[in-house]
Formats: sequence, C-alpha cells, structure tokens
Amino acid sequence: MTSPTPPHIAIATEEEVRSGVLGRHLRQFNYGFVGEYPQAQPVCLNARDASEELVGGLRAYVFLNWLRIDVLWVAEAARGQRLGTRLLAEAEARAMKLGARGAALETFEWQARGFYLKQGYEEYGRIDDYVKGFYLASMKKKL
Repeated sequence: MTSPTPPHIAIATEEEVRSGVLGRHLRQFNYGFVGEYPQAQPVCLNARDASEELVGGLRAYVFLNWLRIDVLWVAEAARGQRLGTRLLAEAEARAMKLGARGAALETFEWQARGFYLKQGYEEYGRIDDYVKGFYLASMKKKL
C-alpha cells in the first residue's frame, strides 16, 4: 500500500489572495470556538496642517473586540502639540463605538514606548535584540 502524496507548497496567486479564501477557512474554524464575528473594521485617521500637508496619522483596525494599532506617526514639526495624544484618543473612541474593549500595539524602544505608557498602556512582553540590539515592546490597554 502506498502512502498518499503529501501536499505541496506554492506561492499564492493574486486571485487567491484577492478572494480571501484562506481567511474564510480560518474564520470558519474560529467560529467553532468564539462564534461568528465581523471582519476587521479599519480605523484610519490623518492630521493636516493649515496648508493641508500631512503632519500625522494613525492606521489601525478593530478585530475581535480589540483595537490593533499598526501605525501612529507625527511629523517632527508637529510634535509637542499633543497631536499624537489626540490621534490616539480619537482612534480609541472610534474603536469603542465598534465594540473594542482593549487596544494593543507594538513599538520599538527608540519609537514611542514612553508616550504609550503616559497614555495608559502597559508593556506585557518584548522581544530583545529584535533589530541591531533594540527590543520590540508589545503593549496593551483596557478601553
């Protein structure tokens, strides 16, 4: 008796990625544990100066009752004006309206760990020497 040929690994086609078939399979599996849930809901904010130049922004999404912050950036010239605080507060408020009960993010030690601590986030883990001797901090906050 011969054993079945094992599955092979291939690069996903653009159509396979676009169709979201892999995510649907995972969601179906997850539903058995936590019930049905909506797809990720984006929270995307921009801050512009008087001349409409981009001086800050935030990119995040709400998924399974958590706000996941991917990017929060404030231009050097706009720092010290509480713009980061305002962007973060607005994102958290929008996320709560979408059902978020917590927020999570990752930040390198040279980025904004201190800023997030001041905003009520706590570090719950880190990967030391993630890049060139610097750690990556994982942070969270209850909303």
